[in-house]
Amino acid sequence: MFMGEYHHNLDSKGRLIIPAKLRNQIGDKMVFTRGMEGCIFGYTLDVWHEIEAKLAQLPLTKRNVRNFMRLFYSGAMESEFDKQGRVNLTKTLKQHAGLEKECVIVGVSNRIEIWSKERWEDFSQSANENYDDIAEDLDDIGL
Repeated sequence: MFMGEYHHNLDSKGRLIIPAKLRNQIGDKMVFTRGMEGCIFGYTLDVWHEIEAKLAQLPLTKRNVRNFMRLFYSGAMESEFDKQGRVNLTKTLKQHAGLEKECVIVGVSNRIEIWSKERWEDFSQSANENYDDIAEDLDDIGL
């Protein structure tokens, strides 16, 4: 399970360090793709294969399914870590997440998320202001 918040910068070649605490749970490779709210999702290969199996069950007759799958898969990339624990994200993914320099890497259960510092701060401030309301909406699952 991934958790925690980490701050790192893209280096001059556009590579990003994935923190060792997260990397130790991942293995050698990770799949990155477009995430929600303007971030990047990163999955272990095992979780990625589970997602692929679920997506394969969705009806292709629905336009939203086709559109989601096109964007989700076209933005996806498999990446190995270099010796310093860095990944080289595609231009498409960096543009999607607005990554320029300062990044926030967040562990979220079965995935990591990569955010631009500005987007993360905006999201975090808004979510913190509504934290109690958000938690109340989850009451039916016993949190």
